[in-house]
Amino acid sequence: MILESGIFLLGLALVCEYVDSTLGMGYGTTLTPILLIVGFDPLQIVPAVLLSELLTGFFAAFAHHSAGNVDFSRDSLHLKVALLLGACSAFGAVFAVFAALSLPQFYVKLYIGLLVAIMGLAILLKRHFKDSFSWKRIAGLGILAAFNKGISGGGYGPLVVTGQMFSGLNGKNAIGITSLAEGFTCFAGVSLYMLTGSVADWQLAPYLIAGAVLSVPLSALTLKKIQEARLTVFIGIITLLLGLVTIAKNLNLF
Repeated sequence: MILESGIFLLGLALVCEYVDSTLGMGYGTTLTPILLIVGFDPLQIVPAVLLSELLTGFFAAFAHHSAGNVDFSRDSLHLKVALLLGACSAFGAVFAVFAALSLPQFYVKLYIGLLVAIMGLAILLKRHFKDSFSWKRIAGLGILAAFNKGISGGGYGPLVVTGQMFSGLNGKNAIGITSLAEGFTCFAGVSLYMLTGSVADWQLAPYLIAGAVLSVPLSALTLKKIQEARLTVFIGIITLLLGLVTIAKNLNLF
């Protein structure tokens, strides 16, 4: 049973991270509700998701840079945006971790469900909106997205990728930037969970890390050829459905 559960978790992380590293969204946003639905608690899930994405975020950023999907050379716009998002994200993650530790589990689960459902709608609607580039908007996105990430393990990629594309950045660039910024965000979140000593159960982490890391090289190559619009719509629909199922389960509707 343990082996079967481990294989399931590894495969689930691989698929979710493959989608995330390819589209810049979908790992925590998809993985967290699924793990909630199968019976894990938020404080088992969120720290493990953050730790696995800490590693894969930096790895994916390197892979996307190597594949030419983004430019992280010194003084590049993409590197500057990623660093700003990372810095603001660390600030937002501080508040998120303490909120996750102090709020009743019912409200944390409800927030996760609502967040995921909203992100699903945002993904579906994002291509209809576009605005001029703004450093202030990027900073605000970083703080809000990090709060979402720290409290739920998901919701970072959809918000940041969408926000960057609203601001005029190319979709592939936004995905690579999000991977690097998310690595910094997850580092802040994991550090705070460890410093507070609030997580005693890390059993999910090895399986999530292994599955997520295995998916990254293929994701970087896929992004060079992907038809982004179709997959984005698919992820939006799945994310919306997962959010609604999480809300319904938390409210004991089934």
